Amino acid sequence: MPVIVTILVVVIGFVLVFSVVWLWQLRTENAGMVDPVWAASLGAAALFIAASGTGAMVNRVCVAAGGAVWGARLAQHLWRRNHGKPEDPRYRAFRERWGEQAALNMFGFFQLQAFISMLLAIAFFVPAYADDAASPLGVAGFVAVWIIAVAGEAAADRQLKRFVADPAHRGKVCREGWWRYSRHPNYFFECVHWLAYAVLSIELPWGWATLAPPVLMAWLLLKVSGIPILEARLAETRDGYRDYMRTTSALIPWPRKRV
Repeated sequence: MPVIVTILVVVIGFVLVFSVVWLWQLRTENAGMVDPVWAASLGAAALFIAASGTGAMVNRVCVAAGGAVWGARLAQHLWRRNHGKPEDPRYRAFRERWGEQAALNMFGFFQLQAFISMLLAIAFFVPAYADDAASPLGVAGFVAVWIIAVAGEAAADRQLKRFVADPAHRGKVCREGWWRYSRHPNYFFECVHWLAYAVLSIELPWGWATLAPPVLMAWLLLKVSGIPILEARLAETRDGYRDYMRTTSALIPWPRKRV
């Protein structure tokens, strides 16, 4: 399928998916389900782009397997975390801040997710439409980085889930496993996941463009919708979180500082 047609189909797909989720949150007044849908829609986009691509088969297999498995795992985790629970405080804060304009502004926010998803999908388009096959070193590097990213994010998610499930830890800060060395190790490994496609594609035509998704993800998490909003609340609601912020790296796992 020509790349322009694939791009058009993916854009329309993202817009429709996030419009449906917006309608869903109008009924439930809970915008938190956009998170698992975001992961699932990107995983589905990876499969579609790989199937529609005209590039080398090895590139398309990496895109299909890497994107789909990542998306399925993350979507399942986020669904279990959010389904049937109160609305994520981040979205509730938006709703309260926007007041009577909440419905309209939330629609714009959801369509922004569609736009961001399209930018992230550059990581799938470049290798899927590259005639040249990635080098054996590039494929091996992709597999290694992808495994580190997905396994690391899954481990961080399990560690936090186990910590939160213990009633004795209510209101306390998780410092177990990866959370001892990073305040947001799940976010760190999420950035590494997008870096895997750059490793696969960097020697290919337009391979430099695949550096944009990991940079975009890191910027969003560090400066926009991830860490700033989340930590503003945690600093007020978690005992010892301010000390945790002073001693522990925000994103990249690193030995703790002595205070």
